[in-house]
Amino acid sequence: MLFVVAGAGFAYILVDFWKAGDRMIQSFTPAFAQRLLRRPNAWAAIRGGEDWPKLVGTLKLYQTTAGVLAAAEFWGLPGLEKNPDGIFALHIHQGDSCASEGGKEFAGAKGHRDNQNRPHPQHMGDLPPVFSNRGYGWGAFLTSRFTIREVLGCTVILHAARDDFTTQPSGAPGAMIACGVIKSQ
Repeated sequence: MLFVVAGAGFAYILVDFWKAGDRMIQSFTPAFAQRLLRRPNAWAAIRGGEDWPKLVGTLKLYQTTAGVLAAAEFWGLPGLEKNPDGIFALHIHQGDSCASEGGKEFAGAKGHRDNQNRPHPQHMGDLPPVFSNRGYGWGAFLTSRFTIREVLGCTVILHAARDDFTTQPSGAPGAMIACGVIKSQ
């Protein structure tokens, strides 16, 4: 069980154990929650494209001994009339630019980041989806698929639809609607 008490400029994690059968299990949640309050090791400022100028977000990356802790946050996500599910695919791409090319927005982002030639959804850049709550989305996850060093300089793409986690090569996530570049902090 975890309790967080927060106020102006502070947060305290109170309980960090839970019972599983006959034994007590220490949770990593309090450590991760405290880590999220610190400055990230790397981050990307993500901006919407021409059709979504009010869409902004961040992806913050924290290197931990358990892997990379990532926190994604978005404002101005398209409404249900554009995405009835309110679920958006989020991927790290191999490109190093959000530049448009030949009329294609964010063409500089290129394809999914994957240095081991694996099928989708096993690419190192395949991330959990973003769920919209009336245009706002936030989520955090832990991954061992990559280190921060492996994704520095890569692009982060938010897609117009959800990832189906099946279709090759990228999960049929729809158009790229927002992009950012991962930089060290």
